[in-house]
Amino acid sequence: MFLHGPRVARALSAFEHPSRRWAAIPLRDPHDSITQRPSSPRRADVHAVGKQTLSLTTWNIQASGFPSEEVARSELILDHILKGPKFPDIIHFQEVSSSVRKSLLSNPRVRSSFLTTDAEDDKYFKDVPFATMTLLSSKRFGSPLLDEEEEKGEGEEGSKMVVDSVFRTKYTSRYNRGALCVNIATPAAPGQVLRLLNVHFDSFDSQFRRTLQLVVLNDILREPGCSGGVIAGDFNAILPSDHALVDKHKLVDAWVVLHGCRRRTRGRTQARQIG
Repeated sequence: MFLHGPRVARALSAFEHPSRRWAAIPLRDPHDSITQRPSSPRRADVHAVGKQTLSLTTWNIQASGFPSEEVARSELILDHILKGPKFPDIIHFQEVSSSVRKSLLSNPRVRSSFLTTDAEDDKYFKDVPFATMTLLSSKRFGSPLLDEEEEKGEGEEGSKMVVDSVFRTKYTSRYNRGALCVNIATPAAPGQVLRLLNVHFDSFDSQFRRTLQLVVLNDILREPGCSGGVIAGDFNAILPSDHALVDKHKLVDAWVVLHGCRRRTRGRTQARQIG
């Protein structure tokens, strides 16, 4: 049994309004050694990185197998996420069907405000009922290879976070699932990245596989060149033993850190299977 497959580079795309199409922005190859990549962060970036505060929303759209129903649900979810005066900086979606992917990519607010994975093709949405997608605020994130003038930030701190690369890797899964990873360069630590891992663990009686899946993600966060990151998505934490995995691997439950004991709050960072 393999724990994880090869890493496949994926694009991060921005919508070009003049040509009315999504176009991949230039990124580094994730197969290049992180620690050997040249890096010469601008002074402004180095000072700004310590002040960055990012918001993240993760949502399982709950694919039903009925395209019109899935699209309608995804539109309501997106309306809810984007109803505030400020949009989230990072959005992780799970159970994105092919029809929902098309709907997200054609949404005017997504086109005007976000960079997105999986706009270049639908490779990871074929022969499976659904997959994951990650959206990043175009005001808060940019490319390391764009002209410096384009890279100047519009974020609250005046400097964009720099997206280094994007990749997918499959882990052992009954449902052919894997992790979608966005590497963010860390200006204060050249040659290091922070990782945003969008995940959807196996459900129902697959506790053994969920354990192996977290082993893979834990290794990805601790390999050379990675200074940390966030695992966010649907953990399908159905059994009591699932809730022990975070502590077992010396990870941190962000909700508990920010809001206190999970039992005393309405928020949850792990899922509960219903029905």
